[in-house]
Amino acid sequence: MKNLVLLSKKDRDLIVNSRKGESKFGEHIRLIHNLNNIYEAITNLDVDYIIFGIAEDIGVQANLGQPGTRKVWESTITALLNMQSNAYTNAKRIAVLGHLNYAEEHNTLNEIDQTKKKSLTQIRSMVEKIDSDVTYLVACIVKAGKIPIIIGGGHNNSYGNIKGTSLALNNKINVINLDAHTDFRPEEGRHSGNGFSYAFAEGFLKRYFIFGLHENYTSARIYKTIKKLKNIKFNTYESIEIRNELDFKDQLNYASDFISKEAFGIELDCDAIENMPSSAMTPSGFSMKQARQYINFFGQNSNVKYLHICEASPIKKTQQNIGKAIAYLITDFIRANGSLKL
Repeated sequence: MKNLVLLSKKDRDLIVNSRKGESKFGEHIRLIHNLNNIYEAITNLDVDYIIFGIAEDIGVQANLGQPGTRKVWESTITALLNMQSNAYTNAKRIAVLGHLNYAEEHNTLNEIDQTKKKSLTQIRSMVEKIDSDVTYLVACIVKAGKIPIIIGGGHNNSYGNIKGTSLALNNKINVINLDAHTDFRPEEGRHSGNGFSYAFAEGFLKRYFIFGLHENYTSARIYKTIKKLKNIKFNTYESIEIRNELDFKDQLNYASDFISKEAFGIELDCDAIENMPSSAMTPSGFSMKQARQYINFFGQNSNVKYLHICEASPIKKTQQNIGKAIAYLITDFIRANGSLKL
């Protein structure tokens, strides 16, 4: 794959800060050493989870949003590899593949006048190329019997996750999404706001639950659309945390009843977490603790096929904290899901 950059042993060793008397997570993960046959290489790895990043914010910019999501992979991999390796983290069951890199496309993007309608069409065509890469990579991992953990990029990458998983299983899949937004915008060209609507329209997404939708930032048109579709359900952040009409833990069970009896994917948009630097950062949202509980709850289900954490947008002073936050979410998922394999 042209845009896939493998994490080499040399790269890993430069990232890991070894310390006498300690065993770091990065010292025990598995790596893939060649790109001759990705599917075969993944199949032959004696692991349960394959982690890879997507270093892009083209999908966000195609949605007229703020760039920055391409930087989160670097923050995450640094934090993840420098955690402690112990009985709780189980690094030997994990392979880190590397990341999809779109530096060339970003250089092209910087030269485009994004105020012009024609330019927006060009940017959205770039997203379709990213879709193709993500779809292929996720399909290879799922078909090989492993669970992909996808980090970074805009929420446009939900489309590739859903399509790739669906193709690998030869069936539609369900999705649970912790998000302030539906990302079910019209099919007007690919961007970060319509990954789920495209996946639904094209027959890859069966049931979709949006957990914690923000009432102030969802259009009347989208409310009307999702309310008339029986395969889509949602709750709102305000109904859970502000008006206390619904209970957080009860709603986890309600959403699970809707999506988890068949193969499903877990999506987490960092826009939903209060004060998390992201493409649409919110001053009012779920806590990091609740985000971790969400991951832990759905990660325990044997039908889960992938985890995607997206839209985080670090700047220099927040880089370490964001990486650490996502590393917590990754290991929460692996602990929850790994208990099924014991």
